[in-house]
Amino acid sequence: MSADRRLRVRQLPPYIRLLTLTQLAFNIGFYAVLPYLATHLTDRLGLAGWAVGLVLGLRTFSQQGLFVVGGALTDRFGPRPVVLAGCVLRIAGFCWLGFAATTATVVAAVLLIGFAAALFSPAVESETAREAVRHERATGVPRAQVLGVFSAAGQAGAFLGPLLGTALLFVSFRAACLAGALVFVGVLAGHARLMPRRAAVPRARRARGAAAVFANPRFLALCLAYSGYLIAYNQLYLALPVEVARTTGSQDAVGPLFALSSLLVVCVQLPVTRWSAARLAPRTALIAGLALVASGFAAVAVGGFGTYGLLPVCALVVLLTVGQMLLVPAARGLVPDLVAERHLGLATGALSSVSGIAVLAGSAATGALLGLPVPVLWAVLAAVPLAAAGCAWWVTPGRNAGAARCVVAGSGTRHPSLKKE
Repeated sequence: MSADRRLRVRQLPPYIRLLTLTQLAFNIGFYAVLPYLATHLTDRLGLAGWAVGLVLGLRTFSQQGLFVVGGALTDRFGPRPVVLAGCVLRIAGFCWLGFAATTATVVAAVLLIGFAAALFSPAVESETAREAVRHERATGVPRAQVLGVFSAAGQAGAFLGPLLGTALLFVSFRAACLAGALVFVGVLAGHARLMPRRAAVPRARRARGAAAVFANPRFLALCLAYSGYLIAYNQLYLALPVEVARTTGSQDAVGPLFALSSLLVVCVQLPVTRWSAARLAPRTALIAGLALVASGFAAVAVGGFGTYGLLPVCALVVLLTVGQMLLVPAARGLVPDLVAERHLGLATGALSSVSGIAVLAGSAATGALLGLPVPVLWAVLAAVPLAAAGCAWWVTPGRNAGAARCVVAGSGTRHPSLKKE
């Protein structure tokens, strides 16, 4: 890619910078509080283990499971009111959680926090994808690079949030909650001032949009491929700690491995995305990313035959993270090619909701397999991203790709995403 096609973050349009900073702030506020919720529920409120699991499960469902609702509302009313409503609910939820003293009030606050994210995230993500396509048409910078910046900002927030939360916990859990709420006050102010208004969509067009999204075989193939990735990624929280404990006798190394993953994304996401956008078509990047994830699981399966210390799990974390860097911007960048622009919010929300349901089922299945011999367990897990790569093969650009992947006016150069698969 020529130098004038490289992405310079400072040269991005102000609106894309706002959306990117929003993702950073969202994750800082979120991860300053939620990683410490289980300890707060157990030590301060005295909830039993099953009750803590129920609360955390309800939060996940109210967020991930309802993304499709937030996406549909985004298409109906435009992103601005949905984002602003999500910010207000998130502020109220964090404040409520900080003062909640009973199981019922904690559950209500956590549900409110989850639903706020179900409104906020699909709106911001679909708007980022839409603006990335527009920026691509105007400048020739591949949309995957913009989406890579967005992903890196999210990972930076996921890395910085727990550090902020740890510092605030020296004061109190309430202080962490109020700090999280304050972050969203800033997000609310920025979007109230800068986010454009968009006309509402008539009811008839909304109904046709739902049918167009959920009856689209290419989009459903993308959902299945992305679900396979998320099931694999969830093993960082489920199977990886078990393997670390088996290898070392404790889970002390899990935290540094998580930090390694976040730092890799923060430091390497942009060069990886720039390279892949210049050399790989989006579907190829998606398949390659899933193959890297599968190879990470295979490394642990092979390591299960001998004694190699933490080398296999380190390889897993590195390969899974690099695979994530390739496939996540590619998957998000493919959505505008598969659905009409007016249905982008619904499709973005559906991608997350379908994947969330798959992760729920996949986690239950993995939990039942954890007693298998190590090589068998990790070989089975490696088959999941491989099957997802097979689904990704069917994610061919539809009729919408022609408008998005145009020849840059006046450049005389065809965009790299027009390369044949």
